[in-house]
Amino acid sequence: MKFLSNLLGCAFLQILLVVIPVYAQEDSTQTIELSEIIIQENRFETPFSQTSRNIEVVTRKELQNSPVQSVPEALSYIPGVDIRQRGPLNVQADVSLRGGTFDQTLILLNGIKLSDPQTGHHLLNIPVNIDNIEQIEVLKGPAARIFGQNAFSGAINIITKVPDQRKVTLDAYGGSFGTYGLTGAVALPTKGFKQYLSYSYDASDGYMENTDFKINNLFYQSDLDVGAGTIKVFGGFIDKKFGANSFYTTSFPGQYEETTALLISAGYQYNNHNLVIKPRIYWRRHDDEFLLVRENPDFYRNLHTTNVIGSEVNGSYRSSLGLTGIGLEYRRELIKSNNLRRPDQPSEGFSLNDRDNVGIFLEHQFEILQHLDITPGVYFNYFSDYGWNYFPGIDAGYQLTSSLRAFGNIGKSFRIPTYTDLYYVGPDNVGNPDLSPEEATSFEFGLRHMKNGVRLSAVYFNRDATNLIDYVREIRLDEVSGQPLPDSLQGPFQPKNFANVNTQGLELSAELDFRQMIAKNAWIKNIFLSYNYLNSDLQDQVDFQSRYFIDNLRHQFVASIRHSIFKNIEHNLRMRYNERVGMEDYYVMDSRISWNHKDLKLYGEVTNLTNQEYRETITQMPGRWFRFGVQYQINY
Repeated sequence: MKFLSNLLGCAFLQILLVVIPVYAQEDSTQTIELSEIIIQENRFETPFSQTSRNIEVVTRKELQNSPVQSVPEALSYIPGVDIRQRGPLNVQADVSLRGGTFDQTLILLNGIKLSDPQTGHHLLNIPVNIDNIEQIEVLKGPAARIFGQNAFSGAINIITKVPDQRKVTLDAYGGSFGTYGLTGAVALPTKGFKQYLSYSYDASDGYMENTDFKINNLFYQSDLDVGAGTIKVFGGFIDKKFGANSFYTTSFPGQYEETTALLISAGYQYNNHNLVIKPRIYWRRHDDEFLLVRENPDFYRNLHTTNVIGSEVNGSYRSSLGLTGIGLEYRRELIKSNNLRRPDQPSEGFSLNDRDNVGIFLEHQFEILQHLDITPGVYFNYFSDYGWNYFPGIDAGYQLTSSLRAFGNIGKSFRIPTYTDLYYVGPDNVGNPDLSPEEATSFEFGLRHMKNGVRLSAVYFNRDATNLIDYVREIRLDEVSGQPLPDSLQGPFQPKNFANVNTQGLELSAELDFRQMIAKNAWIKNIFLSYNYLNSDLQDQVDFQSRYFIDNLRHQFVASIRHSIFKNIEHNLRMRYNERVGMEDYYVMDSRISWNHKDLKLYGEVTNLTNQEYRETITQMPGRWFRFGVQYQINY
């Protein structure tokens, strides 16, 4: 019955598709052409229509009109992205692509890698508010030759931009479970110097016991024109305090956690005709305090502080032979912890660990006969714990017609174990200092059609992973009955390079923009439908219980419709259905109605419209959730 309900939800959107022409407004016959989206890799900038990879892009306009208040909520509606939330509004969430684990997706902010040497659970502790974001780019498949280590199953690049218009923006919302939020931002662009500053605060009493939270976020960005280039500076700080009911184990529902993340970056972008050079330096600090029992801090406490200091220079040069890209990076990772220590370190007090990473990027884009482009590249990497490695890849695209493009790519990728993988000791998990890096060879090929507001895409991918790391444990059986013992009598999970895994999948999507197809004031503005299928085949069967890997998505449906109700009133309805291996399937509908008048916006949102009971991890997610807000913009 549940699956039938999901199909009915999809059918509802398809029925709307049939009747669209009836509702197009009769007084508008002018179609519009939307500006081309530019994909911003660290060395190349490529129009979306010319990319040779399966990339999904969410623009600022789409974020503003969607029923979401945080980055994880926005990512949960991107096809092929698996968001595993432990709480709403970016309290904590894991992200994976194409059946990978939460450690195998690389998160970037303006091209800067946010890899956390402690654990991938902190990857989405991003010091930006959703109002700061210009666009989100999701690059599926191996991305080591583009971004380096840990882009194992893909990469997500979150891009911010200094507004060109002088303005002050105020935003406030409130809703169910004592939830409320406040945001204030000011943009100060002048000739040759642009600045942007924002602050936001979100809080809630919680949807069940011990799920309350408080989140502070401060963000600053500036661009200063100097000579033939621009000095680019940005910094962000996010502070979270939250009840972590059953986040990591159901044995202790009274868990509690506090995290802070600070990121500062300064760089220069030099543009001189066909030459672009972009050097920059950055520093990321992350603090994590975890209590197993909130009311008794001394019972079990973890304290971790990580610092990542990095520098890089990326450049590109266009010649008669095509576009050449080159890059060099250096990262130093340091961690201070009371529970992440090598076997040779003292068992008391704090331990200090550090490691270094050097990377060299080389790539070149050939344009052949105006219809074919080929981009081979390689990433050479030195890691202080594992020595030298190299990771090649190649993209190719052929423009079959003006609107139809065939593309394919193949590449190698890898993932370095975190310090939690290597050294953590806890009641349910024990680290393994003998882990080796994960490696994979992946390929994909697909077709993309884009014309007059219609975008269709079909992609097949395949990934062969070796030395896969996952937390596993042997299943202990009762000596009499032969049945598995209760979880309380099973041993702890331990990460191991336990198997080779082949993952393959199919990704289908269709998007119709009726502002281009019919008229700019069409009643139906946009409809999106997608289906993703994944199958992971464990090559070496063993008798174990897996914590993370063997619960990947099998089927995923995503659908959305955005339409006008009356004049300045607009409705956005979104639905996602996830069928996960080893867990119950579920679907979630979110809805947003907004009214816009000049510089004032009023909106109401309902998350989990049908009040479904569902889990994305072991943590129960909230039921129906209402939010109402107002946004006002002052231009000066």
